[in-house]
Amino acid sequence: MNFIRNSTAKLSSRFLDPRNTLFLGSRHSSNPSCYEHEFFCKGKAFLLNSNKNSQFHAYPSRFLGFQRPIKNAQKSNCVPSSVFAQHRAISMPYGLFVDDTVASNVRYLSTSVETNRNDSTFERIHIQNSISVKPKNLAGEETPLDEDRNKVKNTVKGLEEGKGGVSIDSDIEKEGWNLLRDAVVKYCGYPIGTVAANDPCDKMPLNYDQVFIRDFVPSALAFLLKGEGEIVKNFLLHTLQLQSWEKTVDCYSPGQGLMPASFKVRSVPIDDNKFEEVLDPDFGEAAIGRVAPVDSGLWWIILLRAYGKITGDYSLQERVDVQTGMKLILNLCLADGFDMFPSLLVTDGSCMIDRRMGIHGHPLEIQALFYAALRSSREILTSEGSNNLVRAINNRLNALSFHIREYYWVDMKKINEIYRYKTEEYSMDATNKFNIYPEQIPSWLMDWIPEKGGYLIGNLQPAHMDFRFFTLGNLWSIVSSLGTPRQNEAILNLIEYKWNDIVGHMPLKICYPAVENEEWRIITGCDPKNTPWSYHNGGSWPTLLWQFTLACVKMGRLELAQKAIALAEKRLSRDHWPEYYDTRSGKFIGKQSRLYQTWTIAGFLTSKMMVKNPEMASLLFWEEDLDLLEICVCALSKSGRVRCSRGAAKSQILV
Repeated sequence: MNFIRNSTAKLSSRFLDPRNTLFLGSRHSSNPSCYEHEFFCKGKAFLLNSNKNSQFHAYPSRFLGFQRPIKNAQKSNCVPSSVFAQHRAISMPYGLFVDDTVASNVRYLSTSVETNRNDSTFERIHIQNSISVKPKNLAGEETPLDEDRNKVKNTVKGLEEGKGGVSIDSDIEKEGWNLLRDAVVKYCGYPIGTVAANDPCDKMPLNYDQVFIRDFVPSALAFLLKGEGEIVKNFLLHTLQLQSWEKTVDCYSPGQGLMPASFKVRSVPIDDNKFEEVLDPDFGEAAIGRVAPVDSGLWWIILLRAYGKITGDYSLQERVDVQTGMKLILNLCLADGFDMFPSLLVTDGSCMIDRRMGIHGHPLEIQALFYAALRSSREILTSEGSNNLVRAINNRLNALSFHIREYYWVDMKKINEIYRYKTEEYSMDATNKFNIYPEQIPSWLMDWIPEKGGYLIGNLQPAHMDFRFFTLGNLWSIVSSLGTPRQNEAILNLIEYKWNDIVGHMPLKICYPAVENEEWRIITGCDPKNTPWSYHNGGSWPTLLWQFTLACVKMGRLELAQKAIALAEKRLSRDHWPEYYDTRSGKFIGKQSRLYQTWTIAGFLTSKMMVKNPEMASLLFWEEDLDLLEICVCALSKSGRVRCSRGAAKSQILV
């Protein structure tokens, strides 16, 4: 006990700032007295386990360099326990040095509003076996349970009251909100996410009863737009805690920054007929195909930015644990490798399309999310110790935007250029840089591409272009300004001209067209779920509606969003909110589609709120960053190579 007093006495006042918290985390009892501020361990609180004979959990945490065993049996009062380990730092590329006792109060390259610098509240140091421990401020007053210091609306209160800041007009919206609230998962009495699907008639939910990071994003936005931020805050912090868990597949461990694909709250029996709640994450070791979820970390960063933008609570972003977790994700994404391209190299099935569909390599969806996550990180990262990382982010943003705009874009003019390509060019000034054979241009594309319109292809590798239209990647290229303003407008024009193909009876196709016959057998491996015009192979996914709406809001095309929402509104409730639809026009409910799919519900509700309040939706997208166009790191002129096409890309912005 003297050790704690001596240690805490040495803490300077800057370490007691509520923004500079160290997130230790723990497992918790199902006792309802468990309290949010205790298990988030805010305010630089250190928790000591006085029982030296405890049994510990098998998974040691690696977060911030702490080898921290977790007790397997918690006390009934649900106060989390922890043991001290030797302080050390994590070394990373780009000269990063993350110390567990250092946090910055300065935001670097941030476009966000000013944070509350005068907030002096902090929680006291808690010792295990305390009873009814509640945080107190400097005046000795208890902090209210139903609202945090930044006045973010408590979701539990919203769940009970059913109230919000956005008016609900239609019966289908009321039904949707009731279903969304029913899908909320609680951990230790507090909301932490939403299950993937909540069909009461489904006796074999498989992993649809888990909270998926990518699936929760539309739910999170729905709650944020409604003024209920607590569930999102809880989700961000608890998934951050899971990032530090040991994760292995056949004795091999991926990088520390990997975020789980999903997690589940489980009740585990302990002594005296008591149970404790634990979080059980899946990093891909239990997934079909054992594929790591590359997009989970990207979605997490994007959602972290959205939380700050909508709630105004930027203190969450500035916490030491949050900053470090974000840097671990960026460390994975920005690590040097053998690749010659700035795009991320991933395996098949590492994103929303999580089954074999021929997207291995550099799929557009991952690149668009990667770009959005990098732009989010540049806003969020604090300055101290991050200069090299910010420099690396700027360089990657510049190279990635040029690469996608220049080489992924196709319209009639570009297809005609590819059609006339010469091959086997060996020179620094080759036109056909990737040695694409003109015979790769599919016959359907020649007649399908409109005169006014274009899109970003699905994938690009040496001697390979995937000409399929992937909706999510193209929509996020608009939202994040990965494409030029002219390209973004052309993508929406193409969707409008090809409405029957991409929208049909239910918005929107996940990709177009479907692979069929021998191509289906080769690309999918004869996958019975990804048959032509079903599931990931040309199926229609209503959850894409909110991303389409956001893109339309940005480009000033609300009429397109309203048209798509009206189509969905006619059927979703009647069809019991399916996961996806089948057939070329999306007329039938998917043959293996789950009903009461949460991100279908949340996507619809979020779309309705975005249309009602475009100003709030505008907080979620990015405008063109003109500064990026001035940062050309390729130095082509010094090496005698051809001109850098940055000037051509920049010229499109001014049109």
